[in-house]
Amino acid sequence: MAATSPFCSETSRSVGEPLSATASRVDHWILVEYRGLWGRDALASSGLPESVKRHLRERARARPLTKLLFVRRTERRHHRGLAVYWGSSLETGARMYSAEIARYDDLVGLDLASPGEPLQHPLVLVCTHGKHDRCCARYGRPVYAALRDGLDEGWVWQASHVGGDRFAGNLVVLPEGLYFGRVAPAEAWTVLDDYLARKVRLEHYRGRCCYAFAVQAAEYHVRVHADLPGIDHLRLDGARRDDPRWLVRFAAPGGRTYDVSVRVEPGELTHMTCSDDELKRPPRFVAEILRESAV
Repeated sequence: MAATSPFCSETSRSVGEPLSATASRVDHWILVEYRGLWGRDALASSGLPESVKRHLRERARARPLTKLLFVRRTERRHHRGLAVYWGSSLETGARMYSAEIARYDDLVGLDLASPGEPLQHPLVLVCTHGKHDRCCARYGRPVYAALRDGLDEGWVWQASHVGGDRFAGNLVVLPEGLYFGRVAPAEAWTVLDDYLARKVRLEHYRGRCCYAFAVQAAEYHVRVHADLPGIDHLRLDGARRDDPRWLVRFAAPGGRTYDVSVRVEPGELTHMTCSDDELKRPPRFVAEILRESAV
């Protein structure tokens, strides 16, 4: 596509596309430090041995909803070891594990599903995958630079494609799997400070990856309606599809429950990625609280 074509993130912002209910659906993660070039398909285009690529694909397929990403820190280009992280972002019991290996062939000895050395700090992933979408590099790299020097080594990483190019700069916090979008460098620390206080910054919140899109929409709506920004304020208490809508229930502090109806409608025309020639209408999830009750 010509270099003068619109940036997808600018198109999305200009039509007022909502951020909420856009987080990729992920239960499990595999993160591998890879210092080579990232092509559009990071794993396929990498220089990893075929046996390692095969092992990583098998491990990703072994558990549904597993996301495999490459990560890197330019400051570690001469570091002798290679970092590997894996774990889950389930609503309860979210946990990440870590290991350091000497060479990529050592990945074959890791099953990347069983518990390992528990990670004692969060992981902040900033999508900077320019070969996948130019918005990721344009908006992601400044966000990474804003966070890099103020955090302990190993906390923040550049990441390959996390999903949602048009919402760059994209930031994901593990182990909870919280997605944030349209984060500018000056706003990155506000998002992170809120997270460290166990809160979500709602104006940048895309959703929690353990929830389906309709559930993400319900969660966001309840948080705004009831002023519940705490990460642990809400617990999913049921969700079912009742065409043409979803019915979702969240439990909140004090025994309160919120029953939410979510319907899907076409969104505004936008570029889904920078490489899309045609405008498309992504789904938009509209939530409405049906009942609020207390025990």
